[in-house]
Amino acid sequence: MRLQKLALTILAAGFVTAGFSGHQADAVMINGNITFAGGAVFDTDSLATATRVNAFSDVTVESRDGDFVAFINDDDPVNMSSPWIFSPSTFTPNLWSVGGFSYDLATSMVVLQNADFLLITGTGTISGNGFDPTQGTWSFTAQSPSANGVFSFSASGGFVTPDGGTTAALLGLSLVGLEFLRRRLSTI
Repeated sequence: MRLQKLALTILAAGFVTAGFSGHQADAVMINGNITFAGGAVFDTDSLATATRVNAFSDVTVESRDGDFVAFINDDDPVNMSSPWIFSPSTFTPNLWSVGGFSYDLATSMVVLQNADFLLITGTGTISGNGFDPTQGTWSFTAQSPSANGVFSFSASGGFVTPDGGTTAALLGLSLVGLEFLRRRLSTI
């Protein structure tokens, strides 16, 4: 009788685990890289003191790969939201959109800032075209505003990130199941 209860408990834990992993398998995350370039008007005449982009101009796709290829072409125009406040870091919904994708910028961090160069990195979420919202990293670079505020934006690396909640739940269930099995076997 004890072994039947043990088998039933392990089977139930197996169904719960399958339910968690089945949800994750249904996710269709975005994989790929995309790069833009264009003009930017900053809030000051010096990149050393800039804290925001007041306006973007003539922004186009420079390159793309992965899932972006089916929906976006090189030189497609990109809609940019402005103003974009990068210092302090400011959540910016729909910072950019192109080819049915849109990007919500979550965080930004100024990595390097002087009179001639600005480098900002951060995280955000891209969504669209039937894919699940997918987190990823990005970078923004700009050269001296006297060079017409030329900038480039790239979402680099894949956008896939693991679902931490599901991973933690599966680990917890596994540990509980192992402890339960250890206690049951030690009483037999």
